[in-house]
Amino acid sequence: MNLAVDVGNSNIVIGLFEGDRILGTRRVATDRNATDFQFAVLLKSALLSLGVSPDEVRGGIISSVVPSLTRAVSGAVGLLLDFLPLTVGPGIKCGLTVVTDSPAAVGADRIVDAVAARSLYGAPVVTVDMGTANTVSVVDGAGRFLGGVIMPGLRLSMEALTGTASLLPQVSLDPPRRVIGRNTTESMRSGLLLGAASALDGILERIEEQLGAPFPTVVTGGLAPTVIPFCVRPLIHEPDLLLKGLAILYGMNS
Repeated sequence: MNLAVDVGNSNIVIGLFEGDRILGTRRVATDRNATDFQFAVLLKSALLSLGVSPDEVRGGIISSVVPSLTRAVSGAVGLLLDFLPLTVGPGIKCGLTVVTDSPAAVGADRIVDAVAARSLYGAPVVTVDMGTANTVSVVDGAGRFLGGVIMPGLRLSMEALTGTASLLPQVSLDPPRRVIGRNTTESMRSGLLLGAASALDGILERIEEQLGAPFPTVVTGGLAPTVIPFCVRPLIHEPDLLLKGLAILYGMNS
């Protein structure tokens, strides 16, 4: 079996795969100060919790949007598993033509999501990854990665709201009972959750107008289940989209 690691701004997801099948995952908080040794200890713990010995892992691949951790995570894999993993970045074969102004600047996670979504649902296709930021990525019918949209994520929006308005409290992200809140907490939940869903619906509608064709929308990320129920447009929830994309890329490049 093989290892896939998604290094995100808020979380690191560790997955095991065989072929294109995801065998198990573990999620930990991102620590930007972790050393390769510290992450090796964490990685070993994650593997053992999945019932896997390190010597059963034959290869691996990493996607990272935290440059300061990319080398540490790669080094940790080398320390524990005695091989250096593939790292998603410029030069890796992905089957897409990236036609943005600066292809090398596109986040690795967006490319990986797009590869998985195209493989699963064809093209054109749009992916939405809901994390610290909400990233929307567009692949057209010819398999070209056109770019997309980057918006503040749900928790980032709440931190900005409560951090700059001293009378507004932190609130849980429980579903709002009504659009028109009857107190501050209800009003904030409505604004945050329904606002995020409405923003996503509106962006997707405008993308459809620009593309001139309908498309499936594939949504992933830790906060996706919180927002999806309030969206009007049909959305496909793929919790392991990025790991599936890493498995596909490993097969193309190993």
